[in-house]
Amino acid sequence: MRTTRAIHAVERLKTRTGNPRFAAISLSGGLFYLVDRSSGSDKKVSDPLTLDDFVKFVDAFGPQKPRKASKFDLALEAQIKNSKR
Repeated sequence: MRTTRAIHAVERLKTRTGNPRFAAISLSGGLFYLVDRSSGSDKKVSDPLTLDDFVKFVDAFGPQKPRKASKFDLALEAQIKNSKR
């Protein structure tokens, strides 16, 4: 179950970046690190991290998925910004 969270985070990264060559490497002691295999060799992208830190790192790495917002959400945010002034 622990590696499933790491693998899902890497799958989300692959989708966001369009690079299917990212991989999560698991070490003993519950540590993980991210590698990029697109250059033909394993390029280490992160240091060994605990599961929670690894998932946070991978989710913040690369381009972010654009946030979906309705017209109502945008109007509400504009109203909140205007009320703070």
